[in-house]
Amino acid sequence: MITLSNVTKTVKSGSDDLTILNDVSFEVPDGQFVSVTGASGSGKSTLLGLIAGLDAPTDGDIYIDGESIVAMTEDELADTRSKKIGFVFQSFHLIPSLTAFENVLIPLEIKGAADAKERAARLLEDVELTNRGHHYPSELSGGEQQRIAIARAFANRPAILLADEPTGNLDSKNGSHIFDLMLQMHDANDVTLILVTHDHGLAARAERQIVLVDGSVDSDDLLTHKS
Repeated sequence: MITLSNVTKTVKSGSDDLTILNDVSFEVPDGQFVSVTGASGSGKSTLLGLIAGLDAPTDGDIYIDGESIVAMTEDELADTRSKKIGFVFQSFHLIPSLTAFENVLIPLEIKGAADAKERAARLLEDVELTNRGHHYPSELSGGEQQRIAIARAFANRPAILLADEPTGNLDSKNGSHIFDLMLQMHDANDVTLILVTHDHGLAARAERQIVLVDGSVDSDDLLTHKS
């Protein structure tokens, strides 16, 4: 369960305070797929960063499985992220000096997983890139790089997957394939998925859609289907 309680985020803009998020509260049950939409500047990516513990709210609190991440030390936050949270971003954030296989392997080795190489190989198979594991990111297409990023995000079996515009840098065909692949892995692993997207077609395939307007929740609706 993810719980946001009266979360506000304010930053300095020159001599003025700029409120990016204003008194946002909602809960996300385990395993739910939630899309977050809104105009540019509405606070979508900031919201995702706060849930990830990459930034802290100015006011309010955020709980993951009943624990306040706002009250955690940096070491505790890092431990929570490594154990519970996977990330997929618009920019793939692969390590350029490592092969595709090594990019998936590294979080498993950091964690000390006994079956690290076997799991990395299975994840490459899951994203249909077994034959590209020895290639470096510069040798892969954008769609292939994003598939590697998805495999890496699932490496440590996270309970939560946070995806920030994961199809934003891809053409429509590759974007659709990436989205379908992410949903397949979400379903197979029963993870909580929070997707930030400007694509209303993708957002409508979620179980629930939250719309932000000027940093506040404008609507929060359960949708009639899940694809």
